[in-house]
Amino acid sequence: MMPRNGLKPGLLLLLLALLSGLYIFSCTRAPRVSHLPPPRATTKLLMLCSKERHGEEVRPHFIQGQKYYPLWNVEGFFQEGKASWYGKKFHGRPTSSGERYNMFAKTAAHRTWPLGSYVKVVNLLNGRHTIVRINDRGPFVKRRIIDLSYGAAKEIGMLGPGVVPVKIAVLGKVVGRWPSSKANCPIVEVKDVGLGAFSVQVAAFSQRSVALSIANRLRPLFHYVEIVPTWHKEGGHLYRVRVSRSKTLEEASEVERRLKRMGFEEAFIVNL
Repeated sequence: MMPRNGLKPGLLLLLLALLSGLYIFSCTRAPRVSHLPPPRATTKLLMLCSKERHGEEVRPHFIQGQKYYPLWNVEGFFQEGKASWYGKKFHGRPTSSGERYNMFAKTAAHRTWPLGSYVKVVNLLNGRHTIVRINDRGPFVKRRIIDLSYGAAKEIGMLGPGVVPVKIAVLGKVVGRWPSSKANCPIVEVKDVGLGAFSVQVAAFSQRSVALSIANRLRPLFHYVEIVPTWHKEGGHLYRVRVSRSKTLEEASEVERRLKRMGFEEAFIVNL
């Protein structure tokens, strides 16, 4: 028997399969939906039916004519922690995405979220927010979750303090609607934060000999170990010891847990 909404059972099951990542489903029956593009291999489709999440009303943001929603309640797509910012010393230098860093643009560095993702950042000290695009990797400091450009930091009033508590969420682009008797639920497409090329940074050392000693201890235990020399604005020359190459965040998380059981409490995951 044909459902009252006119969708064939097989088509309805296919649509629900496409929405396998949804986190709130308050619809009582299957209504008509607008045509949805199939998710790409690196993206997910999510349904947002609740009007309030993470202690605030969720309102859309418009970026280049497209409507986006912050994913405050989707596991893996939001965080709370400390934010820092970087400016003149890095202006014009290449970022991890290949772009030149523009300190006046609203961009950010994040360790694991996909490059090109848009993120909402809220300063918890004053409630001000900004929308940034992730185009770089970092911060490579354990207790910080995001590095903002000078322009973004200025917008939320954190230039003076330098480091402030924030909450951040990935923005999902609206690609359709699922109307119901209770809510008109936006369906959003978002890059899959669980896919990429991940490594785990064990620690960073100012002396190359110390980094080499740690790397030699780890080589018999892990299939991939490398030393990455870098220049850090606060610590000068640093040698970062990283282990493993994983295609999923889940695999990298297991490596991180293993390192912490070995006593490397400062280990954290990086998307290469």
